[in-house]
Amino acid sequence: MAEQDQKQPEPEVQDEQVQSRVEAAETVVEPGVSEGSGEVESPPQELSLEEMVAQLQEDVAAAKDAAMRAQADAQNVQRRAEQDVEKARKFALERFCSELLPVADNLERALEAAAIAAIDDEIVKPIAEGVELTLKSFQDAMKKFNIEMVDPQGEPFDPQLHQAMSMVENLEVEPNTVIAVMQKGYTLNGRLVRPAMVIVSKTVG
Repeated sequence: MAEQDQKQPEPEVQDEQVQSRVEAAETVVEPGVSEGSGEVESPPQELSLEEMVAQLQEDVAAAKDAAMRAQADAQNVQRRAEQDVEKARKFALERFCSELLPVADNLERALEAAAIAAIDDEIVKPIAEGVELTLKSFQDAMKKFNIEMVDPQGEPFDPQLHQAMSMVENLEVEPNTVIAVMQKGYTLNGRLVRPAMVIVSKTVG
């Protein structure tokens, strides 16, 4: 009886082993079949060596083109920045120049008045000479900063530099000639700051 009692648990152990094998078999997924769908997945297609080389060449060409475009954009930005800096340097004095021009005008008027008065009064002559020297020094200082005078007396009328205040018939000069300068003009580094105010001749008749 004791031997029979010891051999009875063996069938239960065998049943447990069989059950575990069945469960393991059920969880195995066949290759090429997606779990739960039952559909067969096609294996990924591998590119040939020639296709891989062609693809790499296209990628390199695209990257090279992008790099060249980026370099061109950077050069354009740098060029524009340099031009802006150059313009700012050249024309930073434009407003200051405009403020100085009335001073030059007043010195010229004072010189004209002193020169007329000096004809009849010797005392005024030294004053006229002093005003003339002051005006010359002032004009020399403006030239150092590329501020140039526009005095078109006797020259052809240029609408880019001159402003015609009136037109007068004159037989002695060609039509469209500046016969009188009412106010001189000035330029800064070639850019017009103030046009010369002039009187222009016209055809008689």
